[in-house]
Amino acid sequence: MKSKGFSLAEIVVVLAIIGVIAAVGVPLMANWWQSQALRAGAEELVSILNRGRQLAITRNGNVCVTQNASRVRLELNACGGAPWTGPGTDGQGWFRIQNGGQIVGNPGVVFTNLGAAAPGGQYVVQVNNRQTTVTVAVSGRITIP
Repeated sequence: MKSKGFSLAEIVVVLAIIGVIAAVGVPLMANWWQSQALRAGAEELVSILNRGRQLAITRNGNVCVTQNASRVRLELNACGGAPWTGPGTDGQGWFRIQNGGQIVGNPGVVFTNLGAAAPGGQYVVQVNNRQTTVTVAVSGRITIP
């Protein structure tokens, strides 16, 4: 007797395999997603800081980096100076960190016309109860661990 299709036992085995893969894979995928959101927030901050450094060099003056929670602003000449309003900023010069990222700490980094930071410092980026640091060296180099 020749029959077409799958038996109930075959279908149950396939569904069990899919269930095991989903039970293992979904938590790993969620963990990876959160790690990537944190990394993206830190890289976004690095990009903004590098823009501030380049502005200081090209304008031959100081650029002060100020922030509050999820926003960063580049102020020309000194802290409290005129905000730089260019691509990626709102009308008041603020860059917004995406993915719900928050910035903790205020090292008061000021980039000089030579690209150095005076003083250097560390920003802590937090996304989904995870955190990483973005370090600005006195030389102006910006790194993520």
